[in-house]
Amino acid sequence: MIPSVLPTYSRAPLHFVKGEGSWLIEEDGRRFLDLGSGIAVAALGHAHPAIVQALTDQAQKLWHVSNLYEIPQQQALADRLVAATFADTVFFTNSGTESMELGVKMARKYHYERGEPDRVEIITFSGAFHGRSSAAIAAVGTEKMVKGFGPLLPGFVQVPWGDMEALEAAVSERTAAILIEPVQGEGGINVAPDTVLKKLRALCDESGALLMADEIQSGMGRTGRLFAHEWAGVAPDIMLVAKGIGGGFPLGAVLATGAAASGMTAGTHGSTYGGNPLGCAVGLAVVEAITAPGFLEEVRRKGALFRQKLEGLVAGNPEVFEEVRGTGFMLGLKCRPANGDVVKAGYEEQLITVPAADNVIRLLPALTLGDDEIAEAADRLDRVAKRVAGHG
Repeated sequence: MIPSVLPTYSRAPLHFVKGEGSWLIEEDGRRFLDLGSGIAVAALGHAHPAIVQALTDQAQKLWHVSNLYEIPQQQALADRLVAATFADTVFFTNSGTESMELGVKMARKYHYERGEPDRVEIITFSGAFHGRSSAAIAAVGTEKMVKGFGPLLPGFVQVPWGDMEALEAAVSERTAAILIEPVQGEGGINVAPDTVLKKLRALCDESGALLMADEIQSGMGRTGRLFAHEWAGVAPDIMLVAKGIGGGFPLGAVLATGAAASGMTAGTHGSTYGGNPLGCAVGLAVVEAITAPGFLEEVRRKGALFRQKLEGLVAGNPEVFEEVRGTGFMLGLKCRPANGDVVKAGYEEQLITVPAADNVIRLLPALTLGDDEIAEAADRLDRVAKRVAGHG
């Protein structure tokens, strides 16, 4: 008999009932150091006072009215994001998948309105993950994502990660956009070098294509900048955002330049829940915290400290860990044994990590992780390594 919850997840036998900052409390009372943050979602940790206050205050006033009316909280959050980024305009969604869907529509509509209706192809990269909708799985095209879900939506061209020759060959008069994660999360914490992002920007400028940045996992301060593409000194035309922007509340957004969004006029897109007063009140509290003076500088400092400790961990456990990847608090450890075994060993040490492709475990802690907790995380990871190697 099928379970009442559709069995599409392989869940760990853990039942968390409370969260405090970087800690999760199991129903049996055990405290787990959370280096996953709900897959880079709880950017300010669990039950952050500012978020709790924002949600509580708004919940006592108004939750939802639909986008048939003006929403002051939505306007305030959009204004804040526009002021802090390359964007001129913002559309609010409920998830990263929804942001991806709108990004694809926006890029194609841009060219259609310019009299180029055949410019519909979007170039993507191997190792990418852009969600699980029909368009998102077609964008990736891997057997794991698409098997059994055909026919696939047309209009996507995949090229190998880091292969600039293949990318240049793929750009044609049909190219609408190039879509890239500045740091691949699901793909194994693969960081696109600054030179690559600059090259993509130049290719788009030369060809008339739009540059789309999927910052759903890498955004909202995770790499030590508000968005990861800022490290390269380039700006996309369209950016997909979700996860950390809501701090745990379902919220996403598409940010765009006025030119890129010019085709999206009244009636071309919509959302029942997207940008509701409750979600935007929470999102505004998150953005205000992350953009507060000194916050991102601390993320960079602590990210460097954590990476330094991880380098020592790899050096001390070469039979378990191969290398450290990433930047800021978007880090990964490439494993020699199966990464699933390392994640499970972490549970025994009351430590939460997240598996990824290429046999990597992701370390995506709250941006508020403290120095003492970084030291504790390194100690627990060392015990995990000893356990996996049979010495613990």
